[in-house]
Amino acid sequence: MTDAELDPALVRVLAADGSLDPSPEAERYLPVIEALGDAELETFYRDMVTVRAFDRQATNLQRQGQLALWPPSFGQEAAQVGSARAARPQDHLFPSYREHVVCTIRGVDPIDIIRLMRGLTHGGWDPTDPRNGNTHIYTLVLGSQTLHASGYGMGMVFDGRTGTGDPERDEAVIVYYGDGASSQGDVHEAMVFATSYNTPQVFFLQNNHWAISVPVSTQSKVPLVRRGAGYGMPSVRVDGNDVLASYAVTKLALDEARSGAGPRAIEALTYRMGAHTTSDDPTKYRTSDEEAFWAQRDPIARMRAYLEGRGASASFFDDVDAAAAAYADDVRVRTNQLTAPEADSMFAHVYSEQHPLVDRQRKWLADYEASFEEGRA
Repeated sequence: MTDAELDPALVRVLAADGSLDPSPEAERYLPVIEALGDAELETFYRDMVTVRAFDRQATNLQRQGQLALWPPSFGQEAAQVGSARAARPQDHLFPSYREHVVCTIRGVDPIDIIRLMRGLTHGGWDPTDPRNGNTHIYTLVLGSQTLHASGYGMGMVFDGRTGTGDPERDEAVIVYYGDGASSQGDVHEAMVFATSYNTPQVFFLQNNHWAISVPVSTQSKVPLVRRGAGYGMPSVRVDGNDVLASYAVTKLALDEARSGAGPRAIEALTYRMGAHTTSDDPTKYRTSDEEAFWAQRDPIARMRAYLEGRGASASFFDDVDAAAAAYADDVRVRTNQLTAPEADSMFAHVYSEQHPLVDRQRKWLADYEASFEEGRA
């Protein structure tokens, strides 16, 4: 199978070997890419290498018993990096649970993702903290984040925070979900509300071909990009292993949504090279030939080849690898330093204001724990 056979209408800028080879559908996006300088292109590469190092470290930590679970992002780096870098600071991002680099690009501390997967917190980070770049918390319930995003987008419309013509202030929403989640009713309800209320929203579907062990061919007899189009929103299918195409398509979609033109849908065609989570064994349902086909389209190798063709030095790649390794090592060190939360913390944030029932429960727990101290005395 060739790249063209994957989908002749795919928006692709880089061929699998890293050469510049735009598909016919990529023509309208080329000015966006041509405006990128060496610094931006190198940042894309650095982001992808760094998150892969982090991803491998987190997988190892789970195997060592330090995490309860880990959902790898191995293979999906280009779709995530390109789309996240396309968002503006005022935009709001709603991830599912695999968008590790999306979160860290926006400012989320990677250890906050680790805390969630270790079971030390129900949320991971505070989405209202400016340091987290309007990044909302992970949602492990498939598809429900699309409803959250549509609701937030409706609020933007009601509050006049979008479509004013001021590109520096108008806001947009981007929500991430997978091919498996696209079959959930929540996603379709979110699309209904988004189109009905003309929300400034981008639905970013990462089609990684497998909903755990269920192939995408079982879920849909037509390309998933048609699901967005079926609700009346302009929809684009992009090569999700091409970081340049992912960036350009998402940037234009967000610009259009932010201007008041309404929601857009993107299907990023990519591949989950790793397991669904660390509790999964993909060898039970995938073939080695399929994995080899997608390994030849590795997003990092593709971008490296492109940068080398532009004259990037060997020292640049060495520096990126060293920095990524140090980043992953720092995560390992800080993970091993984490401690369990105090039992009393379970009563925090149950209600926005102090509540007598919660106060009674807190007192009961304190008295119960104190009784053990009295017994030892």
